[in-house]
Amino acid sequence: MSKRNVLGTPALVTVAALALGLSACGPDGQGGDGKQTGQARDSAQPRPAPPEDGKGKDGTPKPEEKWDGKVRVLGDGSTSYTGPQPKQPKPTKLKPGEKPPQFVVFSWDGALEGDDHLFSHFREVAKQNNAQMTYFLTGTYLLPKSKATMYKPPQHKPGASAISYATDEHIKDTLRQLRSAWLEGNEIGTHFNGHFCGPKGGGDWSAAEWKSEIQQAYSFVQNWKTNTGYKNLPPLPFDYEKELVGGRAPCLEGQENLLTAAKDFKWRYDASSPGDFQVWPSKKNGIWNFPLQLLPYPKSEKQVLSMDFNFLYNQSGDNTKGDPAKYEQWRKLTRDGYLNGFNRVYHGSRAPLFIGNHFEDWNGGIYMKAIEDVVKAVCTKKEVRCVTFKQVADWLDAQDPAVLERLRGLDPAQITDWSSVVK
Repeated sequence: MSKRNVLGTPALVTVAALALGLSACGPDGQGGDGKQTGQARDSAQPRPAPPEDGKGKDGTPKPEEKWDGKVRVLGDGSTSYTGPQPKQPKPTKLKPGEKPPQFVVFSWDGALEGDDHLFSHFREVAKQNNAQMTYFLTGTYLLPKSKATMYKPPQHKPGASAISYATDEHIKDTLRQLRSAWLEGNEIGTHFNGHFCGPKGGGDWSAAEWKSEIQQAYSFVQNWKTNTGYKNLPPLPFDYEKELVGGRAPCLEGQENLLTAAKDFKWRYDASSPGDFQVWPSKKNGIWNFPLQLLPYPKSEKQVLSMDFNFLYNQSGDNTKGDPAKYEQWRKLTRDGYLNGFNRVYHGSRAPLFIGNHFEDWNGGIYMKAIEDVVKAVCTKKEVRCVTFKQVADWLDAQDPAVLERLRGLDPAQITDWSSVVK
C-alpha cells in the first residue's frame, strides 16, 4: 500500500491502520441490520438482467423520457412508475477555477423500520437539515418468515440467512418508510439479502452467484405483494429497475466478483470497498467505487473506518453493551472522528465524505446520536451538500474527466489553488 499524508500532519497511514475494524458486520456474527442471528428470507424466481432502456452502454443514465403524468402500476402492484423522482438536484459541470461542493453521503445498511423507529427518525433529521440519504435495503426484509424458502442464497440451503427475518408489522412499517423516503428524494439501494459473511459468504461467491443474489434482491422488492399478501397497501412509487443502481455488500466482502455481476445490471456505483483514504473517487471495472474511508480518530494517531461498527469496535470491541459510564465519552469521540474527517476535506481537497451506519442501539444508541450530531453540524454549512450516492455519481459523470483526474491527485488536507485544478 502506498503511503499518503491523510492527516495534513507527518502521521502516515499503514496497513495496520486498515485493520482497525474493517468489518461492516455487527458483533458475534450479527449483520448489524438484523437484531439477532436467525434463519432465512424469501425470494422468487431469478429475474433476467434489466433491459437497456434507461441507461447507456456505460451504465450512465439516459435523459429521462418526458413523463405523460400517468402513474403506471408494475407487475403484481408492488411497484409503480410515478414519474422522475422528486427533489433531485441537477448536476452541473464545474466552471474554471470553481471550488467543488463538499459532498457528504450518509448511508444505512439494512434499512428496516423496527421497534426503535430509527428509519423514520432519520428521515425527519434529514428533512430538518437539508439532507438526503441512501438507504441500502436488505431485500429479504420484505419477505415473510413463512415464505423463507423462496430465498435461494448462494452456497446455502433455501431460506437460510445470517440475520433474522422481519416481523409482519416491521415489513409493513418498512414499506411505508421506503415510500416516503423516495418521495423525499432519498435513494433506495440494496444491502442484498441474507447477510452472509466469512466462509460461504459473499467473499467466496462467484460472479454468477452474485448475479443470483442481485436478481433475488430485485424480486423481493418487485413482488412483495404476492409474497406477503398485503394487497391493500399502495405500491412503492418507483420502478426498481430504474431506481436500483448500486449497493453495499455485507461485511464489505466480495467486491471483485460483485462488480462483474453488477455490470450485467448496468449499475453505476458500488459502496462495498473495505476502506480507502479520503480521496476523490475513481472507477473499478467501469463502476464508480465509493468506499468507506479512513478518518482521524480523536486524540490518537489511529485511523478508523467511517462506519458505526468500526467506532464500536475501537471502543468496546465486540461488546455492544459496554460500560455506561463511558457512553458520553464514546459518543463525543465518534462525533469528533467524523467531524475530523469532514473538516480535513472541507478545508482541503473537497473529496466526498462517505459514512455508513446501521439502525442499532449499540452502547446505548450513542452511534445514532453521534450521527445526528454530525448531520446537524455539517449539512447546513456553506457549500456542503448532504446527498445520495446516486447523486454523487450524477455529479461525477457531469465533470470533465481531466478535472477529476487532477482532483484525484490531491491529498485530503491539501489547500489548493482551484484555478490550477479546475480548468
